Amino acid sequence: MKFWIGILIFILLLQTYFLVKMQRQIRDICRQLAFLMKHDSNMMITANMKTGGFEKLVSLLNELFQMRRKEQREFKEKEQMIADTYTNLSHDIRTPLTSLNGYFQLMESASAEEQKHYMKVIQERIESLKEMLEELFMFTKLKNDSFVLELKTCCINRILKNTIFSYYDDWSGRGILPEISLPEKQLYMEGNEAGLKRGLQNIIKNGMDHGQEKIKVQLFEKEEKICLWICNEVTNPEEIDVSKVFQRFYKADGARSKNSSGLGLSIAQEFVLRMKGEIHAELSGNEFWVKVSFPQKNSNL
Repeated sequence: MKFWIGILIFILLLQTYFLVKMQRQIRDICRQLAFLMKHDSNMMITANMKTGGFEKLVSLLNELFQMRRKEQREFKEKEQMIADTYTNLSHDIRTPLTSLNGYFQLMESASAEEQKHYMKVIQERIESLKEMLEELFMFTKLKNDSFVLELKTCCINRILKNTIFSYYDDWSGRGILPEISLPEKQLYMEGNEAGLKRGLQNIIKNGMDHGQEKIKVQLFEKEEKICLWICNEVTNPEEIDVSKVFQRFYKADGARSKNSSGLGLSIAQEFVLRMKGEIHAELSGNEFWVKVSFPQKNSNL
């Protein structure tokens, strides 16, 4: 009888020991949690006890904190990106605004013919400002995780033709005869028509703003992919860093006087990626190429 009583007492003492140890471990974990909630620290939660589910609990808590830290980093990066965007664009916008003020002052003492000329320049500056603000709005919109680009089956041949035709007056005015190569076969993809058109416009406009009087547009299929290559000649290819051309505000010529926000290719890249495509830039001699590809989709349309 005494033997069994002794065993019972031993078991009770052992349970009490483990209970006290578990309570201490819980208090220690709570203390670590309280510290991490108050401080921006990369510290990980630790536990001396590996039994009783503590190891799994600590692992899940550390995973949760890592996810939270990642979200905080991404949030701060986006905040900084937006701040940089506004700072850079405010610099770009200040120049045409200053010139507008100057032209308005000149108009006060100008002749009728001079006023007509100044009004034309003012209209161009206003249009430039409008384009910059639209680029800013679109870039910010695309960087928002809540923005959803609706995709559906569309014919890239038709969208590309319509986009090209919209630039013929500009090309003719500059004496540019584009080299265009389009397949007879209709190529279909899962995309967004408005987004695809905007991306194409930005790539073409980039070539017109920073290139010379030569433009090539090639559309073809290769290995179940739709390939769209757009090329323009450049004067100083050695000044272009193709690894940076899709970064926001990158300008190879460094010119702030051009009607460019420096966001055009960044926006084009965002649209391409959201449509499950790929985009990159290459230099071949004095030719600057932007090469885009999309997964091809069979369609009975």
